[in-house]
Amino acid sequence: MSDDIEATRAILVDSFDRIRELVVDLTDGLTVQTATYRPDPAANSIAWLVWHLTRIQDDHIAGLAQTDQVWPGWRERIAVPFDDQDTGYGHDAEDVDAVRVSGEPLAGYHAEVDAMTRRYLARLDAAELARVVDTHWDPPVTVSIRLVSVIGDALQHLGQAAYVRGLAERDH
Repeated sequence: MSDDIEATRAILVDSFDRIRELVVDLTDGLTVQTATYRPDPAANSIAWLVWHLTRIQDDHIAGLAQTDQVWPGWRERIAVPFDDQDTGYGHDAEDVDAVRVSGEPLAGYHAEVDAMTRRYLARLDAAELARVVDTHWDPPVTVSIRLVSVIGDALQHLGQAAYVRGLAERDH
């Protein structure tokens, strides 16, 4: 069983390594002008997408680890008008416009969330992976399913943000 948990942990660590690398690449040299570019008034900006995927990782991993979120320490530095529990779900175009930040603070916030994630992954065992964290679904959501969900959400938003960055750089 120990080999199974080590293999599972290695897959999860690799997945979060990829997310971290993509965030670093995407935010490197990212100006406010490019970060807030929107190809359409209803589209999400790079800044909002990176903020949102980081908020989801922060919220969900902190919940699994039963620890404090990183966000309250970054809220003023990123300077958005959202409360400490806001993750971006249900945001409209006006909310997207409120995320006006360059890549550096976004990368810093994500680095701290990534460090929290690594600490949590290091202590995973089979019982933790099987622990039910949400009974509102059929079947109930376990830690392992929640981790896969966080990874999928982050990768989807990173792909969107990379596409928007390509459009922004082409249009500027």
